Parts: sequence; structure tokens; C-alpha cells
Amino acid sequence: MPHRARARRSLTRLGAIALLGSLVAVAAGCGATEASLAPTAGRTQLTVGLGYIPSVQFAPFYLAQQRGYYSGAGLEVSFENKIDPDLVTLVGSRALDVGVADGTSVIPAVSQGIPIRYVATIYGSYPSVVFAKATSGITEAADLAGKKIGIPGKYGSSWVMLQALLGSASLTPDDVTIVEYPDFGQGVAVQQAAVDAATGFANNEPVQLERNGEKAVVLHVDRIVPLPGPGLIAATATIDEKNAAIRAFVGQTLRAMEVIAADPKAGVEAAISAVPELATDRENQAAILQATIATWRDPTGAKPFGTIDRAAWDASITYLASLDMVPKPVKVEDVIRDDLVGTP
Repeated sequence: MPHRARARRSLTRLGAIALLGSLVAVAAGCGATEASLAPTAGRTQLTVGLGYIPSVQFAPFYLAQQRGYYSGAGLEVSFENKIDPDLVTLVGSRALDVGVADGTSVIPAVSQGIPIRYVATIYGSYPSVVFAKATSGITEAADLAGKKIGIPGKYGSSWVMLQALLGSASLTPDDVTIVEYPDFGQGVAVQQAAVDAATGFANNEPVQLERNGEKAVVLHVDRIVPLPGPGLIAATATIDEKNAAIRAFVGQTLRAMEVIAADPKAGVEAAISAVPELATDRENQAAILQATIATWRDPTGAKPFGTIDRAAWDASITYLASLDMVPKPVKVEDVIRDDLVGTP
């Protein structure tokens, strides 16, 4: 459809994100999991889009599938891989029932008429960050003035976050040198001193930098602009027609997050069961998962997993509008459904 094609092109420019530095297939539910069984009578089938690289960061979904949390709640869950902009439009068109998408993708999408809602928070702290070697002398946003900053491109969550971070120090992108890495090689560029700092994700590039022997400094945007991180989305019609199933999926996913937060080893094992090649470096997977668990929590650490913070979403809408990313005005109730999970 022409309208959908325009929306998709715009989302690709405005809303695409590259969590963990790559947008590739997710092979979930490998082995003897519920996803590998034939559909079971009486269960509601949900097709869920996980749009990123197969990784330990998706341990909650793997664990909930493998331990029968979803099936025990009357669900038959299968996973598909889609990049963020495609996933947003596919959820909106009901080709997928649920998806994981960044909040900064949801706001422009809804503004353009795509009928989706954000129904639960996965990343309570915005995972997109600016990082550098501790030896760089960079300790705060103001120190970025005149520096070379690596970024995959001028789009998506990293670009939004960088502008907010610079703006907090009365800087603009014109006050730094932006070096684009379309192949997501900005982390290596920091290690090799090709750039002074780079955008990345709190549970990826800084972890890798420190595992390579370099102490990292990480600049977060949460207390400057509370941007909404990746969470679960569904179409408005899907929520209406499969309300109990969506509610159950949210609840069982959050249950798995709690289990993994209390026992990270269980998350590592679930991820390895789903993605066997991760077993080649268990120590690295454990480090990534620990950093991921930290991003599940909100900056205060006080809110339950899944909480949707209305005030933060309101501030985010205002900020994205200032960047001309909200073509038509939207309100918080236009982009979220917080009745499927607890709120403050």
C-alpha cells in the first residue's frame, strides 16, 4: 500500500535502531521447547517478533518458552525475526501479534497513523549510551565538544540520544565531528582510537571494551530526557481481540525477567539452549547478561519490571516533537496501554 510504504520509509529514517550493533535474525526456541511442538488445541497462538541478533539479552523469552511459562498460561508462542521498522509496520498490520520495539520508533509510527501501542517496558533504563575509554578524559557531556564521535548513522535511538546528550551541555552535532559507521564498527573504532567516543548500548560495546582491558566511561541520557527504551508492542485491534493472551504473555515474560535477575546463570543457560553457538564464550555471555539486567531496571531501581512511566513518555513526545519526529500531534494515551502491566 502506498501509505504503508511511505510510513515504512519514514520509520527507517526516524525509528530504526540497532541494539547490540546488528540487525540480524533471531533463532529462538531451538531444541525441545514449546515453540518446536505442534499447535495445541485450546491455546491462543501468538506470533512474536524479536528483531535483533540472537543473544543472551533475549534470555527472558527463551526461558519463558523452555520452562513452559507461556504454555502454562494457555499460549502457543512462536518467534520471528524482523528489524525494528519492519516489525513496527508488521505489528500494526497484524502480521505479528507482539513485537519488541524501541519507544522512539513507536511515537513517530503512531503519529503517522500506524495503530500500535507500547504495552510493557523491557528496558527501564534507556540502553543507548555514549561511551569512551576512561583515558580519554571524557567524564560528562560537555567534554564531547570538539571530539570525534562514532555512530552507525544519523537515525534511530542512538541519534536521538546523542542529540539529547549534547543538548544538555548546550552543544549541537555541529560542535562535534560525527563519524558514521554503517557496519556498526564504532566500538572497534573507540578501541583503536579512530574516534574519541561512540554511541552504543550499555549492555554491549562498553562491556566488550572492558573485557579487552580498557576501563570504560559511559554517559547516560536518562536523567536528561527520559526516553522510552525497547518494550513490547501490539496492534490496537490485537489487544482488543486477544486481550487475555497479550496480558498473559506480558506477565509470563516479566516473570522470566524476575527469575533471571535473581539467578543470571539460568538466563545464560536458557540463551545457550536457544542459541547453542553462545556456549563458546559463557563468560562473555554472563557479562553481557549482567549488564542487560541492569538496563531492565529503571534509573531509580524502585519500579517493578514492565512499568510504563507516563510522565517519561510525555517528556519523550515533547522532545521528539522538537526534533520534527512527530508529524502529527500525539498524546501519551495514543501511544501506550498501561492496563496490561502495573504502573506507578
